[in-house]
Amino acid sequence: MNSADSTLPPLLEVEIARRVAAERLRLEQAAGLVEKPIEHFHRPLERPFTAEERDRVTILFGGFTWKHERFIEAVFRGCGYRCQMLPNPNVAAFQTGKEYGNNGQCNPTYFTVGNLIEFLRSLQAGDLSRQEILDHYVFFTAGSCGPCRFGTYESEYRMALENAGFGGFRVLLFQYDHGISAMSGLQFSVDFGMGELNAVNLGDVINDMVYQIRPYEVVPGATDQAIKEVVDGLSDFLEHRKRYEVLERTPRWISRRLAQNKKRKDICNTLGKVFDHLYSKDFRKAMHVARERLNQVEVDRTRVRPIVKITGEFWAQLTESDGNFNMFTFLEQEGAQVFVEPIGGWITYLLYQARANTEERKGLEVPHPGARWWELKKQLANEWKFRKKWLLLRLSEGIWNRQHARTARHLGRLTPRLASQSELARRAHPFYHSLARGGEGHLEVGKNVYYTTHRLCHMVLALKPFGCMPSSQSDGVQSAVVNRFPEMIFLPIETSGEGEINAHSRMQMALGEAKIKAKAEFEQALTRTGKKLDEIKAYVAEHPQLRSPLYPVPRCRGIAGVAANFILHVSALMNGKAGLAKLPGEI
Repeated sequence: MNSADSTLPPLLEVEIARRVAAERLRLEQAAGLVEKPIEHFHRPLERPFTAEERDRVTILFGGFTWKHERFIEAVFRGCGYRCQMLPNPNVAAFQTGKEYGNNGQCNPTYFTVGNLIEFLRSLQAGDLSRQEILDHYVFFTAGSCGPCRFGTYESEYRMALENAGFGGFRVLLFQYDHGISAMSGLQFSVDFGMGELNAVNLGDVINDMVYQIRPYEVVPGATDQAIKEVVDGLSDFLEHRKRYEVLERTPRWISRRLAQNKKRKDICNTLGKVFDHLYSKDFRKAMHVARERLNQVEVDRTRVRPIVKITGEFWAQLTESDGNFNMFTFLEQEGAQVFVEPIGGWITYLLYQARANTEERKGLEVPHPGARWWELKKQLANEWKFRKKWLLLRLSEGIWNRQHARTARHLGRLTPRLASQSELARRAHPFYHSLARGGEGHLEVGKNVYYTTHRLCHMVLALKPFGCMPSSQSDGVQSAVVNRFPEMIFLPIETSGEGEINAHSRMQMALGEAKIKAKAEFEQALTRTGKKLDEIKAYVAEHPQLRSPLYPVPRCRGIAGVAANFILHVSALMNGKAGLAKLPGEI
C-alpha cells in the first residue's frame, strides 16, 4: 500500500450501505428487475356542461331517423336548451372517422364521430375559432357498459376528436342505468321526460307510417311532402306548447291553499304535468291535424309488395343513411315494403330484461336472508322488496306500450302495437338464452321467429355493423332457427362504409324469393275471391274510402301481404259480407 492510500479516511457504515444500495439498483435496472409504480387508468377529466351555460352552449346529437331527431330537438328547445341535430352521415364522414379513429371499430363509431368532425370543421370554415367551438358546443350521445365495443365509444370519440384538432371537445353520455342526472347542465324535469316520451313515440309511429304508405302512393312524392308538413307541425307543437303549472290552472281559492304547502303543490304540479303531456286536448288536436294531412295521400293497395322486416343492431337498423347502405330506400326502389323497427321496442326490451333479472335474483338481496318459513313478518318484508321493484318495472313497460298504442290510435291506427317482450323471449329461448347480454341479446332470434310464424312479413333482414360480436352470435344461432322453420327467408348483412354493391346484390337475390312468396300469396287470395283484379279495382275506384292510407284493412290469419288482405276484404264488401269501415275521425 502506498502512502497516498494510507492518508484516505475510513468509510463510514452509512456510506458503505449507500454505495451498496446504489450498485444493487444499477444491477437490477440493467437486468430489468426494477418494479415501476402501478399507474391505474383514470378517465380523463373533462370540463363539465353546467346549468349556467344552457343559454349559450348548443347540444349536438344524431344517430336516429330525421323524424325522431326533429321531435327530440323540439323538446330540448322547448325546455330551454340550445339544440341542433347533426346532418345525415355519409361515406365521407365514415372515411374521416377511420382516418382519426382506431382500427377495428364498428361503423357506427366511424360514421358518428366522422360526422361530428365534419360538422365542427364546417363551423371552423364559417369563421368560428377552435376555442369558440369548444366553448359553445357539446355532443350528446348514448353510452353503454358493453360487453361489445359499444362500451368504448366514448373514449374512441374523444381520441378521434383529439387527433382531428378538437381536443377538449365535450362528449356527454346518456346511460340507461344512470340517465342524465350525472350531467349538471342537463337537468331532468317532468316536462323534459314526458316530452321525450312523446317525441320517441311520435317518431316511431310517424316513421312506421311513412314506410306503410309510401310503397302504395298513387302520386310519387305525396307521402314525403305530407310527412314533412306533419313533422313540422308536431315539432312546432312540442317546442311551443304551454307548460302546465298548477297555480295557473286551478281556481284562485285552490291555488292559494296549494301555495302555502310546497310539498302538496309539487305533487299536484307533477301529476298535472304528466296528465297534460299525455292527455291534453291541444296534444290530441295536433295529432288529429297530422292525421287529416296524412289522410290526403291517395294509395293503391292492389300493388303486390313483399314485406321485409328489419332487425339487427340498434344503430344499423335505425339509420337512414350510408351507414346501412341506404337499405330502406333501395328496398322500396326494388318494389318492397319495409317493416321498420321502433325505438320503443328497444326501450321495452331493456325494461323486460331488468324485470327478468330481478326475478332471477329474487332472494339474493333481501333485508332478512335466511328467514324461516314461520317468520311471516320477515318473509313478507323479503317478498315486498322484490315485488316493489318488479311491479315498478312491469308498470313502466305497460305504460310505454300503452302510450305507443295511444299515439298510433290518434294518428290513424295504422301502426301495430309493440311486440310483446315476454313472447319474443319465449320464442327465442329454445335457441338463444333470454338472459344473455350483449347488443340486441335474444331479440334478433326472437323477432325472426315471431314475425315469420305470425305471418307478419315475407322475409327478415338483419342489419349490423361489421364484426359485431353479439350479432355474430345471433347469426350463428339463426342457422338452427332456419332449419327449424324452413319457410323462413332470413338474410344477415354486415354494413360498413364499403361493399354497398355486394350488399345490394345479396339483398336482390333474397328479395327475389320474397317476391315469389308474396306473388303466390296474392294469386291464391285472388283465386279465393273468384273475381278478376279489374273488377276489384273498379269497386275501389267507386269508393274513395278504400283509397285512403288510413282505411283499416282487416288482416286474414296466415296472410302477410297488404295487397292479398286488401282484395279479400274488397271481395267481402262486394259480396255484402262486410261493411265499409269508418275512417279514423269519422263520427
